[in-house]
Amino acid sequence: MPQSPRKALTAPIRRVRFVYVAMAFCAWVLVITLRLGWLQIVRHGEFVDRASRQQSRTFEVAPRRGVLYDRNLRELAMTVLVDSVYAVPSEIGDNRANDAALLAEVVHTDPLDHFTTQQQILARLDASKNFAWVARKLDPETSKRVKELNLKGIYIQKEFKRFYPNGDLAAHVLGYVGTDDDGLGGLEQEFDDELHGTSGHMLTALDAKRHVRGSEESDPMPGENLVLSIDANIQYMAERALDAQVAKTKALHGTVVVQDPHTGQILALAVSPRFNPNDSRHLDADSLTDLAVSDVYEPGSTFKLVTYSAALDGAGVEPTDMVDCQGGSMTMYGRTLHDDKSDHYGVITVKQALEHSSDVGAAKMALKLGPDKFYSYIKGFGFGDRTHIELPSETRGLLQPPKKWGSTSILSMAIGQEIGVTPVQLVSMVSTIANGGEYMAPHVLLQSTDEMKGDPRLKPASFHPSFQLPATLPDGSRRVIKELTAAKMRAMMQGIVVEGTGKLAALNGYSSAGKTGTAEKIDPATRTYSHTKLVASFAGFAPVSAPAIAIAVVIDTPTAGGEAAHYGGAASAPVFAEVAQQVLEYLGVPHDQPLKTEKQMQVAKQEAAKEDTQDEAPEDLNAMFEAVNSLPADDPLRQPANAAAMKQNEVADAAADAAAEQRAAAQRQASAKASLPEKVLAAFHANGGTTSVILVADADANKPLEAPKIQPQVQARGNGAVVVDPGKRVAVPSMLGSGLREAVESAGHAGLRLEPLGSGLAREQVPAAGTMVPVGTEIVVRFTR
Repeated sequence: MPQSPRKALTAPIRRVRFVYVAMAFCAWVLVITLRLGWLQIVRHGEFVDRASRQQSRTFEVAPRRGVLYDRNLRELAMTVLVDSVYAVPSEIGDNRANDAALLAEVVHTDPLDHFTTQQQILARLDASKNFAWVARKLDPETSKRVKELNLKGIYIQKEFKRFYPNGDLAAHVLGYVGTDDDGLGGLEQEFDDELHGTSGHMLTALDAKRHVRGSEESDPMPGENLVLSIDANIQYMAERALDAQVAKTKALHGTVVVQDPHTGQILALAVSPRFNPNDSRHLDADSLTDLAVSDVYEPGSTFKLVTYSAALDGAGVEPTDMVDCQGGSMTMYGRTLHDDKSDHYGVITVKQALEHSSDVGAAKMALKLGPDKFYSYIKGFGFGDRTHIELPSETRGLLQPPKKWGSTSILSMAIGQEIGVTPVQLVSMVSTIANGGEYMAPHVLLQSTDEMKGDPRLKPASFHPSFQLPATLPDGSRRVIKELTAAKMRAMMQGIVVEGTGKLAALNGYSSAGKTGTAEKIDPATRTYSHTKLVASFAGFAPVSAPAIAIAVVIDTPTAGGEAAHYGGAASAPVFAEVAQQVLEYLGVPHDQPLKTEKQMQVAKQEAAKEDTQDEAPEDLNAMFEAVNSLPADDPLRQPANAAAMKQNEVADAAADAAAEQRAAAQRQASAKASLPEKVLAAFHANGGTTSVILVADADANKPLEAPKIQPQVQARGNGAVVVDPGKRVAVPSMLGSGLREAVESAGHAGLRLEPLGSGLAREQVPAAGTMVPVGTEIVVRFTR
């Protein structure tokens, strides 16, 4: 049979199979193509990154942080290389918990460091496959122990660490940095971008066994270096004196600012207590605030320098003009302004009013100016505005415009109340007076540079007092008061140290000038001024004829010692004296006064301290009066022993008897006077009246004539005075308000002697004025300022 029909059927079947196979192949090719396109085009970047992580490792290389130099190029803050430990968790495998325990035992040396605990290390190892920090910036001994563990997947990397070679010196100026070298305070924060620099990178190639086969680095760019106006030696002097006084007075804290008055450069800025920036993990938050620029307080009497300067410059007042201090009390719009409880001044000169820190005198100076003019001078001295010193968190202080003042605000402002200032503002105000009336903005930065110490292009800027303003004044400078006004103020401020409240600010071989201040703090509980929480301050300069330095000292809430020890003259003036003396000697400033021996200086300080803290009770004066006059136990002038010994009825009887005796004596006197010759009467009156024994020559009898003898009398008066009649007697004159010389002359004219206590003006006396005492009696008078 023919086979043709069968052959005709096989060809179509093969073609179909071929088509199916071809279609399947095309589909497979298409899938592969799409997959490759997806992997190589869409997910190309992902796989490149994954390959990069597997075959290489990139590290960020931190830049060297800029160095902080003092003006003599002494390093205050620098950067050193230290070891940090990191892990590659994928290489550790299943031993993570064991390795974390071993590492924590070595690196966790500080109980407060939670970063290096076993739990934290293990958590970081579990959270990453390729990189995890174990501990950072270790000391050499700890790093050596980690290396000795020789654990798989644990590596050492070099990092920069900030180091402060002088510990806490100028800590508030420098600030500190965190673990990642971020500035967190002071200049480190203010100039963080400039100091930080630009990071570099290191690329390391690894083989399949994770062995390093090579590396490629891009160098980081170091940060800029800063040269400060601070002198490390002067800073040390200020901090040492301040720390000692804060500890002695048991104060909350204190601040000292030393400034060049002719350029505004800050030579030292000390705050106590301080912190150690090398130990950033254990910093007390309360000690981090830079009180010199961030702490606002009412300046109290130191602000009177602004008041008097403005009055002299803008109201035509002269230091020799007279001002009525009204006995230490002044009432205006229902408010009574009081001087210190021991001050009761009358009409005195403007210079004396400033020397004795009279609140009434200062208020009258402000009233001469008026609110608007007074406000303009306050602003001119820099109060109420930021000084723009190169430190973070500076406050402008507190100052309201006149339109917001109350009816008595001008009185408060005159004496340093209702205004808040910073120590930097205070020292800048004093510098303005010291340099002749030109306000110079304070600053702590001299220059920013790329040069390092040792580069001949970078030279130290040692401080040498110029005693005059620069030829080209910097930005922000302005004239506040005339040069003549500044000269008058310098003389008045010198009087405060020589004769006034600032005697403990006197120097040896140098003249000094300044102003004390004691401000009451606001009690948060009562929202009124506290009589126990005080801020003691002193602001001044030296030498007076050619000021080289200006210094402000603020002691917050001194608590040790008596009340007088908390005032500016006792708490802050000694710090000024110590710092100024050392700094002037260190700078080689020529002496403008004769040098005293150490013993002479000690005696002078003891006398000044005694006058400043003298607060004896009236009974002490009575006891001294009894002692210097050697009064017997039953002498009627003994007070209060005699008064305490007498009973009420005995006092009444004595008064009645004395009155009767006086009447009888008057009758006898009249009878005797009627029978006496004219010469006898003249002598009788000249020698004290009825109680004197008079010996005169009788022209007729040619022999002495004796007047009738009168028995001594004692009369107790209601005001506490005692009238004694032992024979020749005189009335005690009033010494109150008199100076020492005037009091001596007054006592001499009355035939009395004087036993003075202290200096200044007479405040108390024993016996009281009007008391009849024997000729030659020694009167005890207390003089205070």
